[in-house]
Amino acid sequence: VQLVESGGGLVQAEGSLRLSCVASGRTFHNLGMGWFRQAPGKEREFVASISWNGGSTVYADSVKARFTVSRDRATSTVYLQMNSLKSEDTALYYCARARSSFSGSSSRDYIYWGKGTLVTVSS
Repeated sequence: VQLVESGGGLVQAEGSLRLSCVASGRTFHNLGMGWFRQAPGKEREFVASISWNGGSTVYADSVKARFTVSRDRATSTVYLQMNSLKSEDTALYYCARARSSFSGSSSRDYIYWGKGTLVTVSS
């Protein structure tokens, strides 16, 4: 299983970015997916997750109403639309594949991880 993130970059505060994560392997369609991030000097933290069919999503309080997670089964891709970005959103963003069809906020719920894409928000 491979997870490849893209879409990171440098953006000004209040701007937007859309991250993508392409997953290889047929098991993508039956499993939940998640996004995590790690800022410099901080621990990795949960951002958002989506169930196998997109019917259930969970967000960290810090990103609610600003970020939206979605998935496209046809292309095995998970997206993270990020709006109203803040300097505190600066981090390396990872996508991860869950162990089951639903996915929570704990990193222990996930078994495969991408290498990350860097998001830098300038104030």
